[in-house]
Amino acid sequence: MGTAERREREKEYRKQMIIEAAEKVIFTKGYEKATMDDVAAEAELSKGTLYLYFKSKEEVYLALVLKGMKLLREMFAEAVAKEPNGLCKVRAIGETYIRFNREYPNYYHALMFYQGLEVNLESEAAMELKTFHESKDAMKLFTSVIEEGLKDGSIRKNVDSEKTALLLWGESSGVLQLIASKGHALTNHFNVEPEELINYFMEFTFHALKAD
Repeated sequence: MGTAERREREKEYRKQMIIEAAEKVIFTKGYEKATMDDVAAEAELSKGTLYLYFKSKEEVYLALVLKGMKLLREMFAEAVAKEPNGLCKVRAIGETYIRFNREYPNYYHALMFYQGLEVNLESEAAMELKTFHESKDAMKLFTSVIEEGLKDGSIRKNVDSEKTALLLWGESSGVLQLIASKGHALTNHFNVEPEELINYFMEFTFHALKAD
């Protein structure tokens, strides 16, 4: 291994160490209360060294979002690979998104926070662009399985693949947000258990897309 390659590996190792430290700090204290001093202390680095890798707290946070997005996209890809047609793959993506929310709640909330941000596509910030493109790739995967369903006949013909992918993504996030904020009210005032609502949403979506 050459000197340049070794330095690059060391740089990447330290960067990942900072991201892991940031996870502990931000996921414990919350984004607003966490500081770069906290992250530097957790990583056992000077603040100056930290700024060699990340220019701001926002950039560190985007690194966490990017990590979560990559994990989610990998879970999507693994789930759809097991399904026989496009419609079943759409359902698999929905089930995987719900599982991601349960198994990785911190990453899920980071993604939700990111979705509320205005992304500057003219920005020269590498992390901002990487995060945007990772999000776009996940949406491309979702769109592609809907298109597959249109071709194999499992999804009804008058469906717009891109609009449907965006709509289902938004609806899924909305249902999970409703459960997170109003779960007790759903049970106590509407006599609907959160799990029951999720299952109904999945079946409703499945039949709404299914070809006759």
